[in-house]
Amino acid sequence: MIFISRWKFMITPDTQHLFSNELAKYNLGEDCPVFDNLFEFCQIYAGGTIDAACRLNNKLCDIAINWAGGLHHAKKCEASGFCYINDLVLGILELLKHHARVLYIDIDVHHGDGVEEAFYFTDRVMTVSFHKYGDMFFPGTGDAKEIGEREGKFYAINVPLKDGIDDSSFTRLFKTIISKVVETYQPGAIVLQCGADSLAGDRLGCFNLSIDGHAECVRFVKRFNLPLLVTGGGGYTKENVARCWTVETGVLLDTELPNEIPENVYIKYFGPDFSLKIPHGHIENLNSKSYLSTIKMQVLENLRCIQHAPSVQMQEVPPDFYIPEFDEDLQNPDERIDQHTQDKHIQRDDEYYEGDNDNDHQMDIA
Repeated sequence: MIFISRWKFMITPDTQHLFSNELAKYNLGEDCPVFDNLFEFCQIYAGGTIDAACRLNNKLCDIAINWAGGLHHAKKCEASGFCYINDLVLGILELLKHHARVLYIDIDVHHGDGVEEAFYFTDRVMTVSFHKYGDMFFPGTGDAKEIGEREGKFYAINVPLKDGIDDSSFTRLFKTIISKVVETYQPGAIVLQCGADSLAGDRLGCFNLSIDGHAECVRFVKRFNLPLLVTGGGGYTKENVARCWTVETGVLLDTELPNEIPENVYIKYFGPDFSLKIPHGHIENLNSKSYLSTIKMQVLENLRCIQHAPSVQMQEVPPDFYIPEFDEDLQNPDERIDQHTQDKHIQRDDEYYEGDNDNDHQMDIA
């Protein structure tokens, strides 16, 4: 029971046990902690991806970006891996209102298990995930043998990789597979998850990709000239995440950015060279040519088994969410942010620390 007075409440041991069971039921706690304004946080990043899909459907843009999205581990009934709501699934469902086939591509270092699971039994969505697999690496799924079931058989493609893959190996494999996927599947729209934890130097990742190598995958997908929804994802060395998604925003806008980072309030985090690009890493590449060739041939063989560009029966299309009638680009960005919203942009006291209290600095030294 909970006893509530005018100013405070008391949680009994029985109630505490009940709360713990509810948290465990939905996999909350551990790597999915509960924090203040969690629901609003989910509304913002998931709503951004849904809105991006709506804008693509209504031809208000060719490319829509939501770097706050890409939380690909969340499942229908549970949180997982820092992901609470799977915005990618919601965005893809929105795209399916207007497109017979949607292609999902994932270059996060972790397997895109939540998205794959959501569409494992359908040919309306093809999921392609390039990720680290083996050595009990989270989430433990993503073997090349996981190909989908029932109507979705062969429409789930997994490219399991080992530690240390470099730019040339990764981009060569990526381009070969994605070219064949697009040619065979003929999607109406593409969703690209750009998790930055596949970069060299990430605290949880184990690849050797430079920002140029990561961005080359984005550039390649853009060349198909299909409606494209781009999201963020993982990334645990924050200064490199910021670098990566800045460069890739430039790629998507056909804008070449200078390598020198301009002066800003966070400039100290980008020292000592204050440059936008980062080089590749030096982890031993355990992906031999024969291993990558075997994976490539297995994927291409599975693609030969699918129905060429599967069709979908005509049916009533559900209504779109609200689309504003005015052009937001013409609005003054300072005027359309109310005070309540501005107040929420205040930096948390524990977000960045100075000097010896900087957790990131301590971890780098360690």
